[in-house]
Amino acid sequence: MTSAESVQKNITLGTAGHIDHGKTALVKCLTGCDTDYLKEEKERGMSIDLGFAPCTVSGLEVGIVDVPGHENFIKTMVAGASGIDGVIFVIAADDGVMPQTREHLDIITLLGVKYGIVALTKADCVTLERLENVTAEIRGFLNGTFLENAPILPVSSITGKGFDTFYETLQKLVDSIEPKKNDGIFRLPVERVFSVKGYGTVVSGIPVSGLIKTGDEVTLYPHGSKGRIKAIQVYKRQSDTAMVGQCAALNVPQWDYKDISRGCCVTLGEYFTPEQWFLCKLRILNNIERPVKNGIQVKFHTGTSEVIAALYLLEGNNISAGQECFAQVRLNGDEKIVAGPCDRFILRSLSPVHTLGGGMIIEAVSNKYKRNQPDIVQDLKEREKAVLNNRDFVEYAIKNAKEYAVGKTDISIRTKILPDKVERILGGLIKDGIVLNLESKFYIHRDTSLNIQQQLISIVNNFHNENPESPGITLEQMYEISGLKKEVFDGILTILRSQNRLIERKNRLALAEHKETFSDSEGKLIQEVESLFKKQPFNPPEIQEVVEHTKASQENIRKIFKILVEQQKLVRIENDMFFHSDAVGQARETLISYINQQGGLESVKFKYLLNTTRKFAIPLLDYFDRIGLTRRTGYTRYLRNPNVK
Repeated sequence: MTSAESVQKNITLGTAGHIDHGKTALVKCLTGCDTDYLKEEKERGMSIDLGFAPCTVSGLEVGIVDVPGHENFIKTMVAGASGIDGVIFVIAADDGVMPQTREHLDIITLLGVKYGIVALTKADCVTLERLENVTAEIRGFLNGTFLENAPILPVSSITGKGFDTFYETLQKLVDSIEPKKNDGIFRLPVERVFSVKGYGTVVSGIPVSGLIKTGDEVTLYPHGSKGRIKAIQVYKRQSDTAMVGQCAALNVPQWDYKDISRGCCVTLGEYFTPEQWFLCKLRILNNIERPVKNGIQVKFHTGTSEVIAALYLLEGNNISAGQECFAQVRLNGDEKIVAGPCDRFILRSLSPVHTLGGGMIIEAVSNKYKRNQPDIVQDLKEREKAVLNNRDFVEYAIKNAKEYAVGKTDISIRTKILPDKVERILGGLIKDGIVLNLESKFYIHRDTSLNIQQQLISIVNNFHNENPESPGITLEQMYEISGLKKEVFDGILTILRSQNRLIERKNRLALAEHKETFSDSEGKLIQEVESLFKKQPFNPPEIQEVVEHTKASQENIRKIFKILVEQQKLVRIENDMFFHSDAVGQARETLISYINQQGGLESVKFKYLLNTTRKFAIPLLDYFDRIGLTRRTGYTRYLRNPNVK
């Protein structure tokens, strides 16, 4: 790390206020930089684009964004304000509070800025009495806002009067702001793009999360084009890294600057994708005269994007001044932008153009939600709280996984948290018993696991009630009925087995307390049928033969066959051919012994070894092939595993 980097603090301050109230002049006094860099700005004497400047405060270098004040450039002001941590709110002593003063304060508030001071500029142009009166006016104006207790500091950018006090107060402001953590996914909403001879395309802006290094591969959205960072400037100086909250410029030669505009976004990895639908918590400004109706068209500002969109209220059909509700925003046409959880947004009307409200994006989503649904609103309340805290969001993502359990990569992508941090959070959740790690490396919430455990227990219990004579349900039957994905089914089954709530009985699953039950007549019939098969081990009776012998109906006999198969007394060899399990075991031993002695078995030989006919010998050999005991080459059988005994 260089000495220059060692004094940098990843905090960005912004100016805000009405046009011609002296924002740019104040920044020049603070930094020595003229942030009006466009020819049009010089000629017209006002800022029409964002200006950036580094400022050293208390030995720390922070960034300052000078945003335009004219009403026509509100969208540019929103773009600049979206990345700032604190505000220097500028009001001219001669004019006092003006229309854009009010709108800028509304926007800054909606964007979630919590820190600021008030610069009462042009103090040299008014009398002391006017200075006192306008200070009282401003104090009243700020009452109830995040700036209500902010110091109001008279200052002149011409004479320098009041500047020492202003600077000391600015130092306290910077000291009070905690820098953003840089452990998120890097994302930079593009505020400016240009080309530098010998370097190529440069994009600049304020990263809203994460950290980037020279040499890193990045993706430009919504285009999806990739490139590698050749050089970085932070506060207009060369740097190896750029992080959240810094004024940064990235040189990516692979991109064509003509294809890039404000509203594009540079990000790292595959964590973000451009989307059309956004779930939001919306607050309407207190001074809106008419209620905002469901379905209206609005200007949707987030990051550096400005897009026409439709607003869908998820609670009620309209929302009045000062109210809050959950809402969805759908961008018009094929427009898509990148935005993430906790990003702030502003809504403005189309005509006449004014700010309606704004708030926080909860998540980007892929579809429209049903309106006025209590269960959806309740979920959004939980989700709104969850996205504010990494641990809570990881827990929420697991608890609300579409297929009940989710892998670490998918958790990371949804929560926009780097994998190593997700892993640490998962470790804590597992330790606290809130999340379970299935053997398949999928994670499931404790509550979800308990619900699925009960679901599987119910499936087995229902099977026992419907089939009391059966030792249990097959794994395949249970899996099909459950409708779960394999990893979840296997994982929850492992838990139930480890707790002995489900046991394996005769290759089936059963409740530990289950016992097969039969009527007296069924019990006698079972014994009679089994006796027939024992008497004819290698010439087993067919179903019709059993029917004639027992005088029972074919339906009852088929049920008895099913019971005997489930009890592993009979083995289905093919279709309606069954052998007693003792006979199958004896045939297996005979087969293995002969092949071990002779090296192979001619198929025709087997019927003589069992003293039976080809009708029964060949199906038995085919059965042994199917279960993997033997393999057939021509008419000869060999053991698949020569070491089997």
